[in-house]
Amino acid sequence: MWPSNEVLLQIGGVLWSVLVAVELAVRYFMIGIVPGNRRPTTAMAWLLAIFFLPVVGLVAYWLFANPRLSRRRLEKQKRAHDAIMKATGHMQLPEEFHSQEEWVESAVMLNRNLGAMPLEGGNEVQVISDYRASLEAMRKEIDKATRYVHIQFYIMGDDPDYVGPVLDSLEAAADRGVHVRMLFDHLGTLRVKGYRDFKNRLKKSNINWRPMLPIDLIGRRWRRPDLRNHRKIMVVDGEVAFTGSQNLIEPGYKRESSHKVGREWVEMMLRVEGPLVHSLDVTFATDWWQEDDDQEVLMDMNEARHPLAYEERPGSTLAQLLPSGPGYGTENNLRLFNTLIYSASERLEITSPYFVPDDSLLYAITTAAQRGVDVELYVCEEGDQFLVHHAQQSYYQQLLEAGVRIHRYPAPMVLHTKCFTVDDEVAVVGSSNMDMRSFSLNMEISVMLLGKDMVDAVNAVQNQYREISTEITLSQWRRRPRMQRWIDNVARLTATLQ
Repeated sequence: MWPSNEVLLQIGGVLWSVLVAVELAVRYFMIGIVPGNRRPTTAMAWLLAIFFLPVVGLVAYWLFANPRLSRRRLEKQKRAHDAIMKATGHMQLPEEFHSQEEWVESAVMLNRNLGAMPLEGGNEVQVISDYRASLEAMRKEIDKATRYVHIQFYIMGDDPDYVGPVLDSLEAAADRGVHVRMLFDHLGTLRVKGYRDFKNRLKKSNINWRPMLPIDLIGRRWRRPDLRNHRKIMVVDGEVAFTGSQNLIEPGYKRESSHKVGREWVEMMLRVEGPLVHSLDVTFATDWWQEDDDQEVLMDMNEARHPLAYEERPGSTLAQLLPSGPGYGTENNLRLFNTLIYSASERLEITSPYFVPDDSLLYAITTAAQRGVDVELYVCEEGDQFLVHHAQQSYYQQLLEAGVRIHRYPAPMVLHTKCFTVDDEVAVVGSSNMDMRSFSLNMEISVMLLGKDMVDAVNAVQNQYREISTEITLSQWRRRPRMQRWIDNVARLTATLQ
């Protein structure tokens, strides 16, 4: 016999009361949990999500709120950091460094303490801004390899025109006995069209490959799923290296939508010879060790000519590598960027495809403009990520009011370069965006290059961006549609959910 309607109403009333009580309890307890060790803006965004949608917000918080790697990975990162510091503890600043500004020495010391890598002179660094040329330069170096090739990219994808020849050279190198180790980010590459074919190709080759930060429930490898390894590195025989913003994929990222509108990614890479190569190789070895306990990678590195005798060094550039990511917990890249920006006295030129700064970086940039520094920012007119692009736009009015000049690279191209220069003293090039994801969630690398020659080389590329970009003015921006403002502001709120 079914319960009467009156009984059903009573049961429903009890269930509703329990649900309300649970929701109130969730809100109450999370007020004291969420703010722990988080920026106030991030905590407020999570609390708003939980208050408006308690169940959905709580599940999202459980999945995405912890920016830490596993204990095993953190322990390995600390051991690697301590080993680098011990091995390089005897190294002094290069003799030619002492002509640098005092604030530059402060930045070098900061990098040393945070990322363990020393500043070294004698490097030859070439800036490459042509997409195909950088891939061709990599392919040529792979063909010369005699001992090993270490290659690591956030995104990889096979195609017959751009990346196919590079993969052909890697396979040929492995077949002739060169030890080829390859790392690619698991989720970053998984979403690329043709991933299964790409993986099958690797399985048939003699390339030793591993996915980085894999999500593997069966193997009990689980973490916040959007913690990613965003680095781009290639090292050949410990002699030549490449790093920068470009992924190992064709310039349209194998997306049909990109090819329909002629969208391509615009990049900046560095070709490096000299002691900096070893720093890049050590970073690769650390990441390889995170995915595989194989120690042979260290043996291969030891066979390279390190350290180089002073008279054998190929160039004169002073350079220092700064790795960053959730394995450090100190937001290395953000600290360096803020330090350099606050030190600027004449000029700042910044290129960032995903510019979503935290308060500290926003204050550093706007303060620089307000104290008379010429600040120019190069961004995309039309971004490839909807929420990130609109979150980025929400900062434009504040930047423009402070005196920052904003240049928008013409659509449909995606300006993907990540670099900035400070006066005539420092250039920074790498994989790190100026957004909260790159500061807290992604494993990144940034190369700090010292001296006017490197600043001029990087600025020569940024000048090319300026020539074809459109500058927006404060009066123009204030006239944008109200709906666009609303979307920008909502997107800005979601950007802080870390």
